[in-house]
This record gives sequence, C-alpha cells and structure tokens, in this order.
Amino acid sequence: MIYITRRENFNSAHKLSRPEWSDEKNVEVFGKCANTNWHGHNFNLFVTVKGIPSAETGFVIDLKVLSSIIKENIIEKLDHKNLNLDVDFMKGIMPSTENLAIKIWDELEPLLKVHDCQLHSIRLHETENNSVEYFGQ
Repeated sequence: MIYITRRENFNSAHKLSRPEWSDEKNVEVFGKCANTNWHGHNFNLFVTVKGIPSAETGFVIDLKVLSSIIKENIIEKLDHKNLNLDVDFMKGIMPSTENLAIKIWDELEPLLKVHDCQLHSIRLHETENNSVEYFGQ
C-alpha cells in the first residue's frame, strides 16, 4: 500500500458562535474566533490517498487528476469565502477546523473511489500552530 499526499491552499473567513448564547459566553468559549466581524485564515489542506500503484503508470493516482478534483470540489467552494454563509456543504454546521475537515472528507471520498484509490486522511492547517487530521469514521 502506497500513500500519496497533495497540498492545496485556500483563504476563508468564519466566526465561531452559538446564536442562543450571549456575546459574553461566546467570547468565553470561542475567544477571538467569536469576533462579531468574522476573522480569516490561510488554510493549508493536505489530502492523502492510498492504493496500489498502477502497473502501467506507477501511480496510485495521477497527481494532476487529484489536484483537479480537490480544486474543483473543495478549493473553488472555500477560497475567499465565508464558511458560515457561502459554502453549501457547511450550511448549519459550526465552522470549526474539525468540522471543516470532516466535511471536506465527505465531499472527496466518493469522488476518489472511482479512481481506484481510497481517501486515507484530511489534514487541515488553520494556523502555523494549529491543525487537525481526520481519517474518516
């Protein structure tokens, strides 16, 4: 089994808050992420797939194909967007980095199965110091 990773980047804004909570409680729980006027991140997305290399090409998946799948289905929807307001697959979901990684997985997993490889993990760097990694259910 070979694992191969593609990195992509996007910039998005979001706000973490619960409308049923007071402003004070939101700030207490979410800190600066509850900023009334939103805040943004320069995200780094790492998509790792696994599989057996093709006897013909030596590839698990052509990285140009993987990049196109990620760009068309994830980056175009997230880049320079507000995660709370603009992204169809994040509607009604708290836009934490954890939840965003899960939803990116949900979007990509079925698309990769048709390319004879399997999604292994989604790693999402929100900041230089904070990242999440998701391996599916």
